Amino acid sequence: MIDQETIDKIFDAIDIVEVVGEFVNLKRAGTNFKGLSPFHDEKTPSFVVSPSKGIYKDFSSGKGGNAVGFLMEHEKFSYPEALKYLASKYNIEIKEDKEVSAEEIQKRNTRESLLIVSEFAGKYFNNNLFHHAEGKSVGYSYFKERGFNDETINRFQLGYCPDGRDVFTSYALDNGYKLEYLVSTGLTIDKESYRFDRFSGRVMFPIHGLSGKILGFGGRTLKADKKVAKYLNSPESEIYHKSNILYGLYSAKNSIIKHERCFLVEGYTDVLSMFQRGIENVVASSGTALTKEQIKLIKRFTKNITVIYDGDAAGIKASLRGIDLILEEGLNVKVVLLPDGEDPDSFAKSHTADELINYVDNNQSDFIQFKTKLLLKDSEGDPVKRAQMINDILKSVSYIPDAIVRSVYIKECSSMLDIGEQSLYTQLNKLLLNKTGEQHRQNKYQRYEQQRKQPNIEKVPATETKQDRLEKEIISLLFKFGQIIFEEYKDEDGNDVAISVADFIVSELEEDDIDFGNDAYKYILNEYRANMTIGKEEIEKLFVNHNIKAVQSIAADLYTSKYELSNIWTKKDSFIETEEDKLKDIVPQTVLAYKTYIVMEAIKDTRTGIIEAQNENNYEKIIELSEQIIVLNNIKQRLTEGRGKIAILR
Repeated sequence: MIDQETIDKIFDAIDIVEVVGEFVNLKRAGTNFKGLSPFHDEKTPSFVVSPSKGIYKDFSSGKGGNAVGFLMEHEKFSYPEALKYLASKYNIEIKEDKEVSAEEIQKRNTRESLLIVSEFAGKYFNNNLFHHAEGKSVGYSYFKERGFNDETINRFQLGYCPDGRDVFTSYALDNGYKLEYLVSTGLTIDKESYRFDRFSGRVMFPIHGLSGKILGFGGRTLKADKKVAKYLNSPESEIYHKSNILYGLYSAKNSIIKHERCFLVEGYTDVLSMFQRGIENVVASSGTALTKEQIKLIKRFTKNITVIYDGDAAGIKASLRGIDLILEEGLNVKVVLLPDGEDPDSFAKSHTADELINYVDNNQSDFIQFKTKLLLKDSEGDPVKRAQMINDILKSVSYIPDAIVRSVYIKECSSMLDIGEQSLYTQLNKLLLNKTGEQHRQNKYQRYEQQRKQPNIEKVPATETKQDRLEKEIISLLFKFGQIIFEEYKDEDGNDVAISVADFIVSELEEDDIDFGNDAYKYILNEYRANMTIGKEEIEKLFVNHNIKAVQSIAADLYTSKYELSNIWTKKDSFIETEEDKLKDIVPQTVLAYKTYIVMEAIKDTRTGIIEAQNENNYEKIIELSEQIIVLNNIKQRLTEGRGKIAILR
């Protein structure tokens, strides 16, 4: 049996549109998605998927349920089989118990008890605003002064915890709730000699999960005492994990889907004011640093995020890292800077919904452009700061997973910063290589080492394919020009950095995870990679005097003869002086030609696969391969236009 913790993780990860979309062609219809029934022959779509509710309904057959139920109905999976399918899809490790242990039962009961206690507390705090003297005079008055009406107060279950040592705790105990659960939720702090309410004398902001259940609280003090924290959140618990929650998402998710955009603000009252003004697709990070888990929550409902900042430059710079995480998830990010002295709360209160939306639409900018303009001001007139700023911007670009999108940003940055695209590409390439992580690089080099130790090369191939010739050209460039400086720049510390031809070629191939097809050239490439730090003469001796005869022969051919590069370099005016004079054209274009060949071969193989799938009536395979053809053709187009920074094998 799959344990409950794993089941919870699976259900938290499920995107029902994504799951059902693997079997049904879905199209957006308002806040939902529609398609033809997979269970019934029909011409008019009556199959509806609601991402906000996480359910599907097939009106032609009457079937309906969640993503797990769909897989059980459509694929005839058992319940455990459906869960295992989804766990595999979302890379969740399956933990199984042969039978539910007493410990697991206790864990489930504890979680349920914590949710019940939190729900009780939420109702108690909210009730205080309307039915208790202190709650009305202090809590309710505060919310009304902030401009929040009763509808907003009740929609978000705002409340007030009475001032006093343990007023709430005593009330909860009197109503049969156990102290251990009050402590576990963080509502009560229990010391050896005394106990007290964590949120005593604070207005309360319940924090809901996606299902609408209260998982935790934020409390704001109304006292002027500077020694008292202005805001206080529930501690981490079995049900409350701050990094996995966005304030307001439960109320905002339908509107986010409808408008295909999510506004991201900082605080509770920012959300409340915008929501009350009629802008419901808004969530807050609640003053904490944005996390990947929070971004993935938004990604379930939209790929478009608009971040709204007030005029605090220091605060903006501190939050830029969070936007890098948004870029890393492949989302589209826009940034809006409000006028000086305004924040989303105040701005929403002084403007209508239309005015606020118009302001956003007219003043939002692409994040990379925004960051560039922001940092340009600080680096003006200082070359060292300018170099650091360029690296900082390129770091943000490096987080973008889509290579085509990265190439568009590089073009924009080149124009804004007045720097050649190739220089930016060279540094970006280095950042991408570093970003793979030390472990990933170590694994790769372990693979190269293994290939070097166990070469399968007996002799030089008698005949050469086009791929062989292209790989030979790249090896020739490494042999002849590998140590020549290809590009120079300053790093973020102002130090001079030089990129050699070998650095460029190796990083280009590694970015796309390309291995040569010819065993001899693959071995030479890996051997070269492992010895990039030695000098040109030492490299030449290594290969010319190599103990493998095939390697010796290739090295001798390329070092002692005038090996002619591809005829793309023999056209008029392309070789007026020497190869070195044209390195900045020859090197990237040779690698580009090789990538183009790889893509064309992939297209050819995929088309063959489609024909085979058609003969086998394997329609799922046909759809899958047809989608691959579209991607490959897009990549081919980019390569044809000479833009080679494309992760063609990912």
